[in-house]
Amino acid sequence: MYLAVGCGAAIGSLLRFLAGVAIVDGLGQSVLWTTTFVNVVGSFIIMLFATSTGPEGRWPVGAMGRLFVMGGICGGFTTFSAMSLDTYLLMLDASIVTGALYLGAVVLLSLAAAWCGHVLAVRINR
Repeated sequence: MYLAVGCGAAIGSLLRFLAGVAIVDGLGQSVLWTTTFVNVVGSFIIMLFATSTGPEGRWPVGAMGRLFVMGGICGGFTTFSAMSLDTYLLMLDASIVTGALYLGAVVLLSLAAAWCGHVLAVRINR
């Protein structure tokens, strides 16, 4: 169990790093966009996988596979701590309103992505 989560987290962390390289270096965008991207995409993936591999799901994945993907890969890929740091720095550098708007937008986008992942998985499971 620990090995599954640890290996998954290593993969997720590497994917997060590569997303940062692509977004910051490749597209010339700020680190803020990397954090937003990984949290929104991670929310979609974890809900898609959770719904697709749950009791009503079509993908026969056992508990260890779910731990590997959801706890490991998604846990290593997404990052609440980076979002917290980004929000705090925005509040210091820009304004409290800017930081609050960023935080609200990331939470809403992540919830919307999770909902989309669930809807897609329900359709796949039919």
